[in-house]
Amino acid sequence: MQVSKFSGFRLFYLAPALALIALTAWSFASPMGSSPDDDFHLASIWCAGGAKPGECKLGTENNNRYVPEALHYAPCFAMRPTESAKCQTEFDLNSNAMVLTDRGSFANNYPPMYYSAMNLFVGSNILASVLVMRIINALLFVGVTWLLYWLLPIERRSTLIWAWLITTVPLGLFLIASNNPSAWALIGVGSAWLALLGYFESSGRRKVALGAIFAATAIMAAGSRGDAGIYVVLSVIAVGILTFRRDKGYFVSAILPLIMSAIAILFFLSSQQSSVVSSGLGSGTGSAAAGQLTGFALIAYNLLSVQSLWTGAFGGAGLGWLDTTMPAIVEVSAVATFVAVAFVGLSRTSWRKTLVVVAAALTLWILPTYVLVKGGNVVPENVQPRYLLPLIVVFAGLAMFSVAKARLKFSRIQVVFIILSLSIAQAVALQINMRRYITGIDKQGWNLDANIEWWWDIPFSPMFVWIVGSVAFAALVTVTVRELTRTHELA
Repeated sequence: MQVSKFSGFRLFYLAPALALIALTAWSFASPMGSSPDDDFHLASIWCAGGAKPGECKLGTENNNRYVPEALHYAPCFAMRPTESAKCQTEFDLNSNAMVLTDRGSFANNYPPMYYSAMNLFVGSNILASVLVMRIINALLFVGVTWLLYWLLPIERRSTLIWAWLITTVPLGLFLIASNNPSAWALIGVGSAWLALLGYFESSGRRKVALGAIFAATAIMAAGSRGDAGIYVVLSVIAVGILTFRRDKGYFVSAILPLIMSAIAILFFLSSQQSSVVSSGLGSGTGSAAAGQLTGFALIAYNLLSVQSLWTGAFGGAGLGWLDTTMPAIVEVSAVATFVAVAFVGLSRTSWRKTLVVVAAALTLWILPTYVLVKGGNVVPENVQPRYLLPLIVVFAGLAMFSVAKARLKFSRIQVVFIILSLSIAQAVALQINMRRYITGIDKQGWNLDANIEWWWDIPFSPMFVWIVGSVAFAALVTVTVRELTRTHELA
C-alpha cells in the first residue's frame, strides 16, 4: 500500500500530544537532583539571574555562591541505588536557609544561555520550579520537531522522525525531560542540522522559517554545552557536503551557517569546556577497567572500548548519576532497532551520503578516544554516553537521509519488530527508573504503588504515571512508524 502524503494518515496528528504525554511522564519519573551533576546545574540555574533574596547570594569568592539548601543536597541518593529519594522528605523547602557551594557554573564553566533561560522559571516553590523547567524542555522538543516536520521538504520528514525514534530510548527521553543542559544540547544539535538541510533545499518563506529554526536551535545547543557548539560546526560541514552547489545563490545562503558556526565556536571558547582540547576531561589513573595504561596501550584500549559509550545511550550505561542500571532487554531492544532501521536507510546511498556517514562514524569513534587519551582516562572514566548522544542522533539522521527521493522498504515483520521493541524498551526503562527512586532497587515488584518511600505531592500515583507514559509512547511509536512505513511502502 502506498500513500503519497503523510497527511493522509490522520492518527499521525496525535503524535505531538502523545510525545508530550510520554515526556511528561519522564519528567515525573525521578526526583529533583536526579540527572548527572544536578546539584551543579540547579545551583547554576538559580544563580543565573544574579543575587536575589531566597534564590542566590554572593559567596566568599568569585567561584562560589550561597544557594538554597535543598538544591545543594538534592542528590542525597546519588550513587546509592538501594536508597530511594526518601532523604528529600527531610528537606524544609519553606526554609530560607542557604548553603555555600562552589558546585556551579560561577566562573564560565559552561555557556550561560541554558542557565539564564531556565532562571526565568525559578519561583518560590523549588519543586514546582524544577518540574516546570522539565516540562518546558519537553515542550521545546515537541514544538521544534513538529515545526520542522511541516516546514521540511516531504522527503526529509521521515529523516527527522526516524532519527529521533531510534535514538532516544532510554537516555534521550530521560535527558530531554530533565533539568540538565544536555537537554538543550540534544534538542539543539539534533534539530539544527536538519533545519539547515531544509534551508538549503527550500525557497521563499519556508527557507526563511527553516533558517530561523536553524539559528535558534544552533544557539540553544552552543549556549548549553561547549561541546554542543563543536557538534553544530561539524553538522554544518556535513550539510555543506550533502548540499553543495557551485552557484551564487548557494554561496549567499551559506552566509547564515558560517555566521552561526562562528557564534558556536565563540560559545565554546568562552567556556572552560574548551580546555578539553588540550587536557581532556581531567586526570585519570587508567585503572578503572584496564590497569595502568599509557602511550599506545592507552590509545588502543580506548579505541577498542569506546563503542560501549555508544550503546550506553541505549541502556548499556545507567541513567541518572549512572546508578540506575537498565536490564538487558532495554539495551538489546534499543540497539537492535537502531541497527535494523539504520541499515535500511543505508540501503540507499550516494557518494556524498557515504562520505558524511563514514565521517560521522569516525567522529563518534575518534573524538571520545582523543578526549579520553588526553585526560589519561580509560572507558568509562569521565566521558559519558550523554556527551555523544547528540552526534548519535545526527548519525542516525544521516543514515536515514533519502537519496534522489528513493523509497525505503520495510517488511511487515520489521514494522512489528520496531513497534514492539521500542515500546517494550521504553516501558521497562521508565518502570526501572521510577522504581530506583520510589523504593530503591533493593525492593522490586511490578506495582510501583506498593511501599512508596518517595513520590511527588501530586494527585497521580506512580502506577498511573507509568501506565499513561508507557501507553502514550507505544501509541506514538505505532502511529509514527505506520505513517513512515506506509509512506515508504511496505514490502
